[in-house]
Amino acid sequence: MSGNFTSHSADSTWTGMVPVDDTALAVSDTGGSGRPIVYLNGSYASGRHWQRVIADLGPGYRHITFDERARGKSKRSADYSFEACLRDIDAVVTARGVHQPLLVGWSYGALLGVHWADRHPDRALGVVGVDGPYPSGWTDEAGRERLRKTFRRMRLLLPLVAPMGLAARMSADQHAEIQIESHALHAALGPILDSMSRPVRYVAASADTVYDKGGELEQMRRTLDPYLERNPNLKVSARVTSDHGKILRKDSPAVADAVREIVALLEHEGS
Repeated sequence: MSGNFTSHSADSTWTGMVPVDDTALAVSDTGGSGRPIVYLNGSYASGRHWQRVIADLGPGYRHITFDERARGKSKRSADYSFEACLRDIDAVVTARGVHQPLLVGWSYGALLGVHWADRHPDRALGVVGVDGPYPSGWTDEAGRERLRKTFRRMRLLLPLVAPMGLAARMSADQHAEIQIESHALHAALGPILDSMSRPVRYVAASADTVYDKGGELEQMRRTLDPYLERNPNLKVSARVTSDHGKILRKDSPAVADAVREIVALLEHEGS
């Protein structure tokens, strides 16, 4: 983390900017003495998507949300890589004085949460993965080109939906490259899932999205099954009827229940 930053008291609500690398991230922290939860957004989403989950869990937890680089109210950067996003988690956790957060991530955020927990098993209490991460992704050139073409077709729409937390303030090609890197990381996720020592609870969607009528997402979800059998730390907390894009809006209670499930497990173990 770079720049001058004074950590504020965890007892009160705080909203502000946290500097990291060449940018600054918009962060909100409800404060309090409850279990700290750090929410990790989908690829181009913002912290606003967690409002229902936070309301379902209530004030007994400390809720920390932030917008990734060029998303929401955060600043732009020269680096939108996955490694940069992992550094952003470090920056937020350090700035807010959080030592052992529970990570709750949706889609891309779930992938970030599992990677961060794998690198910091003594710092992460656990991970709730909202429809992800799954050990499957497109790694061939045809899949990569498909993603590039999709975002180029959407290039005029992206600036219009960015204020709604549905896109980032970056080019169509930069949007695509985030997805291309994400697919490669998903495809290589197996060893991390096999060795995961922290509790991970999945909330899996089941409906096809408007962009996925061929059942590709459901095929990706099924690739998790052998890892669930091998590693008892991985469990599906709920399988809900909504699709990938609507899961936080329609099934926030299931996400809240997965958080409570991990917290109950930790309290039983005395953590």
